[in-house]
Amino acid sequence: MLLIVGIIVVIAGLLGGFIMAGGHPADLIVMSEFVTLGGVSAGMILISTPIPGVIGLIGALKGALGASVTKTDADELLKLSYELFNTARRNGLIALEDHVLDPSKSAIFSKYKTLVKNHGRLDFLCNGLKPLIDGRIKPEQLESLMTVSLNGKEEELSHPIHVMQLVGDSLPGIGIIAAVLGIIHTMAIVDSGAAMVGKSVAGALTGTLLGVLGAYGFVNPIAARIKGNNNLEVQYYLGLMKGLCGFAQGLAPLMAVEITRRCLDHHVVPSADQMEEMLKNAGK
Repeated sequence: MLLIVGIIVVIAGLLGGFIMAGGHPADLIVMSEFVTLGGVSAGMILISTPIPGVIGLIGALKGALGASVTKTDADELLKLSYELFNTARRNGLIALEDHVLDPSKSAIFSKYKTLVKNHGRLDFLCNGLKPLIDGRIKPEQLESLMTVSLNGKEEELSHPIHVMQLVGDSLPGIGIIAAVLGIIHTMAIVDSGAAMVGKSVAGALTGTLLGVLGAYGFVNPIAARIKGNNNLEVQYYLGLMKGLCGFAQGLAPLMAVEITRRCLDHHVVPSADQMEEMLKNAGK
């Protein structure tokens, strides 16, 4: 929501200042300049990014409309972790095997939609539990294994930011290209009279304006927002990993979940007392 509000504020500030100076907003709508900037930018993305990267970019742009980790996400992670740890503490790790092998049919996982519907989060948790349940690794080795997965996930999340930064850094230059094209056209009609030449030059300068505005008013701020969302997501994965590793090494379920809570952003997690109260009903 704030993203949309911010875009509106940028546009309102631009048009407001232009109108106050005596300009007419219609003068800024030069479709040839929009086509040039949009087409070259889209082409750059296709040249520099494979198909999975383009899909990831689209997903990141959609995610930028809100926060990647909400209070509901955090609460469900804490409750799910507590229920899994309690089940393993009472019945042994083998009791989690059926839940991990087929999470879609799990009576535990099915309660927590924010994790189950996010395949990245679900795979990260299940891939951490499987070798532990099978006994293929020792509890103290789990963190090293999950850290490798976390680093890979962090690198994957950073790809859309690199693409956005590439476009943001290039837009002012693309704007200059659009302006040069406009000037070339102007020189071809220089004998058409001062009014026509002036209009053509104004249209050409719009390309430079749109390039700079697109970079610093939209693309770079959106890239910064995606980066902020990625940081929240990495905290989520880190909390999941640290809690699971703590439990595997012998911590009580409540203390393992407390480690998870401390890894998450303080804006989305309950206090320690609130968490204890919330967890009393987890699993019921």
